[in-house]
Amino acid sequence: MIFICLLAGDGPQSPADPGSDCRQRWFYLNESDRSNRFEAPDPELAARLFGRQNCHLKLVERLLDLRIGSKGTILHFRGERCRIELAQRLFEELTDLLRQGYPLYPQDIDYAIRILSADSRTRLKDIFLDTIYVSARKKIITPKSLAQKNYIDAIREYDVVFGVGPAGTGKTYLAMAMAVAALMRKEVSRILLVRPAVEAGEKLGFLPGDIAEKVNPYLRPLYDALYDMVDLTHGQELVEEGIVEVAPLAFMRGRTLNNAFVILDEAQNTTTEQMKMFLTRLGFGSKAVVTGDITQIDLPSGRASGLLEAIQILRGVQGIEIMTFSDQDVVRHPIVQTIVQAYERASKLPKRAQPGMKQGSP
Repeated sequence: MIFICLLAGDGPQSPADPGSDCRQRWFYLNESDRSNRFEAPDPELAARLFGRQNCHLKLVERLLDLRIGSKGTILHFRGERCRIELAQRLFEELTDLLRQGYPLYPQDIDYAIRILSADSRTRLKDIFLDTIYVSARKKIITPKSLAQKNYIDAIREYDVVFGVGPAGTGKTYLAMAMAVAALMRKEVSRILLVRPAVEAGEKLGFLPGDIAEKVNPYLRPLYDALYDMVDLTHGQELVEEGIVEVAPLAFMRGRTLNNAFVILDEAQNTTTEQMKMFLTRLGFGSKAVVTGDITQIDLPSGRASGLLEAIQILRGVQGIEIMTFSDQDVVRHPIVQTIVQAYERASKLPKRAQPGMKQGSP
């Protein structure tokens, strides 16, 4: 049977565009032509690969601007040659993951396409099968991008790691997973999760309530990540016993932390003095991960970010690694990546030319 595929123009650009040089169109595709098809090994694996009601196929169609027809275990592709080749590689790699027991989720399709589009030499199994931790809810925590994979490898290798990039790239969550995994393997005896408390521009002394009531709203995201990895009862026990400590950065002053996994979140809001104080708390057998987004600095005007200065001062120092994430590494809802990109574009415009702003407006 012959498919006739009439496509006008170049179509919309997908989030994972294989390249601007992809222009060749295929108008006559024979379903017996193996260069335009993919065949799953068996019906059971095909069902998991294609997704419930072919939801995975629909995602690939949308993200790669392809048309996919399915018949039993066989897929037929219509579209640009390079996109067809990427889809074939995608399904081959996903098949390999499923054979090794990976529980494929719809969001993994998006992550996989981004990875293969960025580097054709990358094998998905080298990233998706690198299990960091299995949570109390049996959720398998693994990296979802090449940058995330490099990040966790750096945490394994170096004593101090900086993870710098936009929201939603998994910087803090993966660091938490690595910390909990290290605790469960008895590689460290405790975990400390700290944040500078300046996000809302409020000083703790002017907020109502006792110290716990004052700091908890700032630390809630860290608790949320912790309880996503261990059940609530166990998590509360770890906190009550002091094995896991969640505290404002100011509480680190004067301490020496041995055999600990320490995470500093929202580090862009540290001052030079605070960052130096934090980094010099590390004792024997300890590891530190510093995360932050240098586009979200909330410090008072005129105060330098300790994160920015630390990156400049410590780059190239032995035992320290600085990892950078981009909007392509966002692993939240797809709209988050679009929002991050929009804000980055706006930040590069002159203020008078920014959308929705009039010159002279506050």
